[in-house]
Amino acid sequence: MTFHVHFFARYREALGLDSVSVEGQFTSVDHLRQHLLEQGDAWQVLAEANLMCARNEELCKLDEPLTDGDTVAFFPPVTGG
Repeated sequence: MTFHVHFFARYREALGLDSVSVEGQFTSVDHLRQHLLEQGDAWQVLAEANLMCARNEELCKLDEPLTDGDTVAFFPPVTGG
């Protein structure tokens, strides 16, 4: 299964990446996130408690199930001003 993962704001800056494609058998957004956390120190930015995520451009929770070809996005909470 292939997943397209996008990073926004400070996550993109910390990782130096806009997006990656990830191959694997991931059952949820959190399962995929846990895999990314294992990739090294820079990836620990995705361990933030207030991390937000989306699946196929719809806001979701970390327990959201995944299917092959899904697009996942990680971003920090949005604040107004």
